Amino acid sequence: MLPDLHWHTRRCGHAGGRMEEFVAAARRAGITHGGFADHIPIYWLPPEQRDRGLAMDPEELPRYVLRVRQLQDENPALDLALGIEADYIPGFEGQLAGLLSGYPFDYVIGSVHYLDGWGFDNPALVDEYARRDVDELYRQYFALLQRAAASGLFDVLAHPDLIKKFGCRPQLDLTPLYEETARVLADSGICLEVNTAGLAAPAREIYPALKMLEICRRYGVPATTGSDAHQPQQVGRGMAAALSWLQQAGYREVAVFKGRRRRMIKI
Repeated sequence: MLPDLHWHTRRCGHAGGRMEEFVAAARRAGITHGGFADHIPIYWLPPEQRDRGLAMDPEELPRYVLRVRQLQDENPALDLALGIEADYIPGFEGQLAGLLSGYPFDYVIGSVHYLDGWGFDNPALVDEYARRDVDELYRQYFALLQRAAASGLFDVLAHPDLIKKFGCRPQLDLTPLYEETARVLADSGICLEVNTAGLAAPAREIYPALKMLEICRRYGVPATTGSDAHQPQQVGRGMAAALSWLQQAGYREVAVFKGRRRRMIKI
């Protein structure tokens, strides 16, 4: 069973289930490497502008860390990691670095969910696609993804073509963008996430596309895997498809983490 290093908790405001239920689901699925990676508090907005349905409140962060540590002690047979997911917001790198430095995370997942303040993966805002140039959106998205990778803040880059979530596809050939992004990822030493949540989205495809994954493999970019589970029953979902995706792209090992150090395991 592949590692599943991307679980959310109800602390973020848009997930459900108790944390111990995620762990139990992982054990039932035969997962040996699992990890929580809930959304870090919204650090780039003043408190009065923060949406409590998008990320955990600041006071929840130490409680989250403590609970993961307790679950690690309670489940010694499971290699359970303490991760966090953080949005990359240009201009706020220092604030994020300061926040991350205060906690003993095993890995930090970087993600891009906003383009000029627009939450492009939010179902409530999907109508905005009709008012945008889709080719330009893809260019903007991958440019920001590259900046996130090059920032040095993250160990993993989450769902790396999330912009396709609602099935909005560009006319342009994406190969040059994939190549450019793969070069940046390789130079940055960051790990790419194969995220199965796209199978349940309108895109009906794993993140990233197979072609992008193949190009990243050619550049030597390491990969890891995650279900992006927001409910216990989603733990481990789509991992058979992820394994096939990885093997088709030429991967023979994936990454797991401890103390922000990467270790590769065979698949």
